[in-house]
Amino acid sequence: MENDIKIGKKIFIRNAGKDENWLQDLIYANPKILGLGDLVPVNKEKKQSSGGRLDILLKEPSENIMYEVEVMLGETDPSHIIRSIEYWDNEKRKYPQRQHFCVLIAESFDRRYFNVIQLMSLNIPMIAIQADLLEANNELILNFSKILDIYVEPEEDEEESKQVTEATWNSDSPWTLSNAREIFDFFKDKHDRIDLRFTQSYISINIDGRNAYWLYKRMKPTSALCFSVKDDEKVEAIKKKLEENDIGYTYNRYKEFMLNVDSKSIKKNIEILNEIHSIRNKKVSDEE
Repeated sequence: MENDIKIGKKIFIRNAGKDENWLQDLIYANPKILGLGDLVPVNKEKKQSSGGRLDILLKEPSENIMYEVEVMLGETDPSHIIRSIEYWDNEKRKYPQRQHFCVLIAESFDRRYFNVIQLMSLNIPMIAIQADLLEANNELILNFSKILDIYVEPEEDEEESKQVTEATWNSDSPWTLSNAREIFDFFKDKHDRIDLRFTQSYISINIDGRNAYWLYKRMKPTSALCFSVKDDEKVEAIKKKLEENDIGYTYNRYKEFMLNVDSKSIKKNIEILNEIHSIRNKKVSDEE
């Protein structure tokens, strides 16, 4: 059995006689190899208004999600990271009604730069993928590994978490507390049972005994506002509402929406949030 398993040795793509264009062409011809789903190619070497060219633009057609992909041989460096974010931002501004993800592909990610990417992913939906070319028994095998996905702080077991209070959040992230209070104050007259609850990871707006909304800390003055919607019809109605109003969002595999908010955007879009709240709480009898 042991003889059936080949031991591979990583080699650099340039040492195999290939270049960056070869890797780009390979990905563009078959985007599924990245492991990001059933993506389709849209454009390659797309000219940017700010100068430069986006390596690859991919799309997930069923959800209208765009992936701005920058490819680099060898180890990632600051110019690769900055370029990726710049091109992602260009496309996002051009098509604000769509979801956009910034994808960095490299053969190696130095720990220092990987930590930078992790920090940036608090506010930018970034995905890091390592391209490994392996040599085994005179055969070359190319493998893609996702080493950083969209950053979401894990929920903690509240029973094991140390006690936190409103004062804790006021000290640690006053802007997130303020954002939570702004939404809470708007909804508090609409529900008999509503309160704010505090954990180490997030602030919850608890309505009728359940976490209706929760906010994670992001870089000042931003917070991540999350809420769960499992009914497909309601999900589509909420997506449409957000897209009609050019409000960026993500909807993950756990059936949770996430919006980046601050005090200004909450004030501007509070009525939209109220309409979304109504959609979420709509009962079957209301629809008949």
